[in-house]
Amino acid sequence: MTPDAAGGRARLTVISALGVVEILAWGSSFYLPAVVAGPVAADTGWPLAWVVGGLSIGLLVAAFASPRVGVVIQQRGGRPVLACAAILLAAGHVVLGLAPALPIYLAGWLLLGLGMGCGLYDPAFATLGRLYGAEARPAITTLTLWGGFASTVCWPVSAFLVEHVGWRSTSFAYAGLHLLVTLPLVLGLVPKAPAPDDAKRKTSQEIESLTSRERRAFLLMAGVLILGGTVMALVSVHLITLLQARGVALSAAVSYGALIGPSQVGARVLEMANKGRHHPLWTLTVAMTLVAFGLGILAAGVPPVGVALVLYGAGNGIYSIARGTVPLALFGPARYPELVGRLARPGLIAQALAPSLGALALAYGGPDSAYVLLAALAIANVGMAIALWGTR
Repeated sequence: MTPDAAGGRARLTVISALGVVEILAWGSSFYLPAVVAGPVAADTGWPLAWVVGGLSIGLLVAAFASPRVGVVIQQRGGRPVLACAAILLAAGHVVLGLAPALPIYLAGWLLLGLGMGCGLYDPAFATLGRLYGAEARPAITTLTLWGGFASTVCWPVSAFLVEHVGWRSTSFAYAGLHLLVTLPLVLGLVPKAPAPDDAKRKTSQEIESLTSRERRAFLLMAGVLILGGTVMALVSVHLITLLQARGVALSAAVSYGALIGPSQVGARVLEMANKGRHHPLWTLTVAMTLVAFGLGILAAGVPPVGVALVLYGAGNGIYSIARGTVPLALFGPARYPELVGRLARPGLIAQALAPSLGALALAYGGPDSAYVLLAALAIANVGMAIALWGTR
C-alpha cells in the first residue's frame, strides 16, 4: 500500500475513513425513518405520514443544495464540505431530539437535508474525484462497498437505542457520533485536495458550455438518475406491501427483503474484483438490466420471489458504483465535482417524490399497477443506459 500523492496519505486509509463516514451519514438520515418513525408517531401523536415525510423534505433540501456543494468541492475539495456535513447532521439530530412540536421536528429534517446534500454518496464521490482524478474509479467502487453496510449496521443500532433509551436519545446519540467519530475522521484522515493546475481549472461558465455530445450525455445520465432514484425509493418504501398483496406473509416478506442488502454487497465485490477492466457504461448497463429482470419477474408474478430480489439487489448495488464512475468517464476529472453536484439534484428529487407516487399507484390502481409501474421504469432505464453508449 503506497502513499497517495494527495496529502501523502495511504489511499486505503482515506477510503476507509470515508466508508465509516458514509455508513453513519446514510444510517442516521436516509435509513433512519424505517426504524424510528413508528416510535416517534406513537410517542408524540404526530401523523405518521408527516413523520415519515421528514425524509422527503430532507431529500428535497439536499437536491437543491447539491449543485452548490459540487461547486465548492470543485474549488476547495471535499474535506470542508464533509466536515460541514458532520456538523449539520449533528445539529439536525439535536433539533429532532428536542422537538416539542411537529414543525420543529420537520425543521430538524431541513438541517439533516443540508447534511445529506453535503455528506452522502455524491459529495463523497466528488471528493474522491478531486483527490485522485482519472484514477478515482477503484476508490469509488470500494467506497460503495462500505456504504452497502449502512442499513446493516445502523438499523440494529437504531432499534437497540430506541428500545432502551427512546427515539429522542437515539437522535442525541447520532449527534454525538457525528461530532466524535465522523468529524474527526474527516479532519484527521481526509487530505486537503491539491490545487488544480491552471490548465485544468474550470470555471462554472466553462462547465455550462458543454458540447452538444456532452449535453446529450448529461441529460441522459440525469434521466438514468431520475428513473433509478424513483425505482429505488419505490422499492424501499413499498416492497413489503407489494409482496403481501401477492399473498406473501409478513415474516416471509421481511425475509425476502433482507436478501437485497447482501446481494448489493456481493455485486459490488464482483465489480471490485473486475478491477475496472470494462468501461463504466458496461457496469451501468448490466446494473439496469439486472434491476429490470428482477422487477419484471416480480411484476409477472413468477414464483421465485427470492431470485427476483437477488437480481434487483445486485443491479442496485452496482448501480451505486456506476452513478459515480460513469460521469467520471464521460466528462473527465477536471469538471467531475461540479457536474456530479448538478446531476445529483434530479435523482434526489425523484427519491423524495417517489413514495407518494407509489402510494397513489397503490391507492388508485392497486398492487398490479404498482408492479407494472416499477417494471416499466426499470425497462426504460435500460434504454437510457444503452443510449448513453452513443455519447462516449
